[in-house]
Amino acid sequence: MRPRKTILCVEDNEQILSVRKFLLETRGYRVLGMTTAAEALEYLEGAVQGSVDLLMADLILPQMDGNELIRRAKQVHPGLPTLLVSGTVTNFDRAAAADAFLPKGACTPAEVLDRIRILVARKRGPKKHVQSVGAVQGSTQVAMAS
Repeated sequence: MRPRKTILCVEDNEQILSVRKFLLETRGYRVLGMTTAAEALEYLEGAVQGSVDLLMADLILPQMDGNELIRRAKQVHPGLPTLLVSGTVTNFDRAAAADAFLPKGACTPAEVLDRIRILVARKRGPKKHVQSVGAVQGSTQVAMAS
């Protein structure tokens, strides 16, 4: 059995956090739910590199918005994939610090899960056999050019 991927989910609305946590946990993710950016940063500062697979945050949070949270989180964990969600903003311009942006309520749970799956896979990197195929193609091209 594969180890579960850990998602740090930051949402100040406890009802939304509960629904999001349920959705993700029923799909096999381990979810760390937090209601403030400060709480999430404190957790990340003490976390081992690579122990969190995705930071999913609301854009509008008290004291510190999601963009600032993501900027600071990436200083501590540079390779951490991030997803920003907002119910008030529909364009990516306001969410420029994140790797991906989803408007709340404008996408289905399946779309949210698909985006999360892609971001978590990106953190893991390409599979070994994909790299070896590229290396074989490169050496074939060199041999053909000679």
